[in-house]
Parts: sequence; C-alpha cells; structure tokens
Amino acid sequence: MKTLKDVISLKFKTSESEGVIFHGEGQQGDYITLELKKAKLVLNLNLGSNQLGSIFGHTSVTTGSLLDDHHWHSIIIERHGRNINLTLDRHMQHFRTNGEFDYLDLDYEITFGGMPFSGKPSSNSRKNFKGCMESINYNGNNITDLAKRKKLEPSNVGNLSFSCVEPHTVPVFFNATSYLEVPGRPSQDLFSVSFQFRTWNPNGLLLFSNFADDLGNVEIDINEGKVSIHINVTQVKKNRIDISS
Repeated sequence: MKTLKDVISLKFKTSESEGVIFHGEGQQGDYITLELKKAKLVLNLNLGSNQLGSIFGHTSVTTGSLLDDHHWHSIIIERHGRNINLTLDRHMQHFRTNGEFDYLDLDYEITFGGMPFSGKPSSNSRKNFKGCMESINYNGNNITDLAKRKKLEPSNVGNLSFSCVEPHTVPVFFNATSYLEVPGRPSQDLFSVSFQFRTWNPNGLLLFSNFADDLGNVEIDINEGKVSIHINVTQVKKNRIDISS
C-alpha cells in the first residue's frame, strides 16, 4: 500500500499504561506506530529516510495523559502528505512530519492491538495492547466489523473476544474534606494495606491509623508529589521510621 492520504480512527479503553494500539511498516523504511507509553498516546511516523542520513524522516508526537483510566478514548489520525491532524478526545494537534517524502509505503499488513515479532530491537521491547477497542476504521474499512465476520485474512492471532469485560474495582472519590473510616483488627501483630490512587494534588493525607495500646501510629501521605510513610513506635529507642518515594 502506497498512500498519500490516510484516515485512521478508533476508540479504546484500558487500565494498562503501555501497549501498541496499531503498527505498520514497509521495506523502504516507512512505518507508523500508535502506542501507549506511560499512559500517554505516542504516534511514531516515518514517510522515508535515506541511507546517507541527509533525509531523516522519523517523527514522534505525544499527546494526552492518564489514558489508563479504563474510560473510552477516541483517536482520529488524518494525514495528507506530510500534514497530520492527531485528534484525541476532540483535542486536535496539527504537525508536519520530518523528511521530504509524502507517501506512506507499507509493504506488509497493519496490526491492531500489537505488533508482530520482527527480530528488530523495537519489536521485542514493546508490549501488546491489553484492553478494549471499538469502531476501528482504516481508510474507509470497518476493521472491527470485518474481523467479527472473519473477512480478514489472516484475521487474528491469539484469543480475541468480541465483548468488553468490565473490571470489578469500585473507585472512591474524596473531595479533600471527606474521609473513610473502617474498624481496626484488634489482637493482630500484622498491619497490611494496599490501594491504588490518582490525584492532581501534590499534598494530602492518604491513610492514618493508631496502633492499639498506645503503641504508636502509621501515616501515609503525599508531600510535594512524593509518597511518604511515617511509622511512630512509642516503646523503642528508634521510635520513628520515615520512608519516602
């Protein structure tokens, strides 16, 4: 496929921060890869370079953040020659690719949800996408519908299911004046807690608990963007432990 124009659109949701959404490459050195990196969307595109190095076509654009929130996000990529419009959730970013070429020359298949292992260093360091996609459209072809009706050859590698399983987690929102209080477990010499959190605020108390019999307390907080754990023990000489990350 040698194209001057491309329109690629899809919706996705995931709780993973890394993963290849789609990938295509050609023998001329052309490639297009859309992937999640650190929960941001990264588009890597090359319309061609030359071996002399005078034409360097690699272009990389990053957009969005916190895209691993298991909510639906929509992507539209519109390319006309070197002019690209990248739209994520209605926020459009316009840019021009590096190099001097206008055509995207892809000799092999395009893969959605991952990339085939090619032996190149770039392929084995990337994770495949884990999550849900819908409304995949590539240059007027409804890929989701074609895949479901098994009109693509080869259609899929591995286990594809045409449903989207919802996670069983229930989030809790705190508004900086609210808190959740739960009963402790008396006569236990083990204190264990785990949770995931997300916030824009650089400071805040995440957890506090007194130990029984006035033995001290434990506190977990965010201080200037760092998570700190403070354990106060009243009956030992070194009575305070501070851990920061």
